[in-house]
Amino acid sequence: MKRDYVVSDFKHVVDYVRKHVPGVTIATDIICGFPTETEEDFEGSLELVRDYHFPSLFINQFYPRPGTPAAHMKNRVPTQVVKERSRRMSQLFQSYHPYDHKLGETQRVLITERSHDGVHLVGHNKFYDQVLVPAEEGLMGRTVEVKITATGKHYLVGKRLSHSAVGLTTRPRPAPKGAVSGSVRCGPVTECGATHGRQGSSQTKKDRRTVLTTDAFIVFVALSVGCMGLWLRYNYGAF
Repeated sequence: MKRDYVVSDFKHVVDYVRKHVPGVTIATDIICGFPTETEEDFEGSLELVRDYHFPSLFINQFYPRPGTPAAHMKNRVPTQVVKERSRRMSQLFQSYHPYDHKLGETQRVLITERSHDGVHLVGHNKFYDQVLVPAEEGLMGRTVEVKITATGKHYLVGKRLSHSAVGLTTRPRPAPKGAVSGSVRCGPVTECGATHGRQGSSQTKKDRRTVLTTDAFIVFVALSVGCMGLWLRYNYGAF
């Protein structure tokens, strides 16, 4: 596949990131049946998944996409073998629960949407793990502290702590329709454009910082970029 790294390089980067960022979520892709893949090669892929228990694993069957070099490669793996290997990899992925070690943890969660079951709200922690929280009024768009009480294959379940108040302070009112964001200061008490005194302005800035610093999606993107940076540094002998 013309990769510039091998499995040992991948393991080194993952181990390094996990050591320095405890709890980080790492996902990867697996292509089953790439031309020339032997049974021994595939067993190596299975062993990698067994060792790391990736919370998110994208499993694909090789397809000779027109216009790619791989489409012209010889020693193609028979279609039935590709399907069988894909099935085995999927079975392995479904056999473990990657979040069990987080049971009992206290986490900050940004609530972003309602669950399809109508009972929970959906949020994400700083590693972008999906956390279900019992639905309460006023939590949408806020960050709360929860204790993880249960785990599933693709999610965690958290109970909001009674003292949790992160992000639940009074927030600035939205800017008027047509106004450029940031051009009008909206105080926490008075109508937008009528903020009085420095206290309102200071509170508005504080609320904005709270929202920005607790945005789980931004943290997730930052971690992704950081992992790529670590790989580049390692690849060129920087560590």
